Amino acid sequence: MGLLEGKVAIVTGAGSGVGKEHSFLLASEGASVIINDLGDSAEQTASEIRDLGGIAVSHSGNVAEWNTGEELVEKAKNEFGDLHILINNAGILRDAMSFSMTEKEFDEVISVHLKGHFVCARAAAVYWRNQSKEGKTTARRMVHTTSESGLFGGPAQSNYASAKGGILTLSLTLGRELSKYGVTTNVVAPRARTGLTDYIQSMAAPEDKGAFDVYDPANVSPFVVWLCTEDAQEINGQAFIVGGSGVWWMRSWSHINHIKLDNQRWTIDEINARKGELFSGEDTGVPAFAAPKFG
Repeated sequence: MGLLEGKVAIVTGAGSGVGKEHSFLLASEGASVIINDLGDSAEQTASEIRDLGGIAVSHSGNVAEWNTGEELVEKAKNEFGDLHILINNAGILRDAMSFSMTEKEFDEVISVHLKGHFVCARAAAVYWRNQSKEGKTTARRMVHTTSESGLFGGPAQSNYASAKGGILTLSLTLGRELSKYGVTTNVVAPRARTGLTDYIQSMAAPEDKGAFDVYDPANVSPFVVWLCTEDAQEINGQAFIVGGSGVWWMRSWSHINHIKLDNQRWTIDEINARKGELFSGEDTGVPAFAAPKFG
């Protein structure tokens, strides 16, 4: 019996790349999977899973449209009777330097990535909250997809990096809101070769067919699927980079140092006089705001 026998999962952007690999592994572990993407690619993935003996149905729709999230949840309920897992993965690129980017290029990327994540997460949250209120308690999982550009910034990606950074804080917010309903929400930044990264020559598949393919998108899926299992129930509100043979647990925007006065407003001269203390890198006290703890 698989680790996810009897579970129902939605995976967005699953027609190719890491989303497709997530779907294959979910199905191999016993989950029934709703495959979302645009065009015919969703049904192609679902058909391949069924050919291998798995359970999958397709849904064609744009995650940036408000009704798509509701449609996906309804499909999970109608086809399989419940929903336990949501993996938000759909995304696009419209790279350009900030001084060259158009409004359309900015809006399209923010819409598909950030709004698309929220649309599906919100629909799942509504359903899971109602289930909890009815006394139907079971583990629920959300896994979102960020990127290293979202963690660290990336040139020519002010739209993409902003969206992916927003997904990080969206996940933190959802973690705080939904944990009382049995939901965990985490973020993974895939280090993998996909349709969004296949132009990067250094990420090409090795010529030696027997060599380990560091950037194979299938390398990311075991950790993502593990986050959906019972063994990961204490992991909530966290971010990871996953790729090749590695998993990196990330923490961004943590406290480094601070300066403080005793109940009075700063002057510019006082700030200037103590700038060396602020940027010394030596923490001289407790941060004003502690980072949230989950798990």
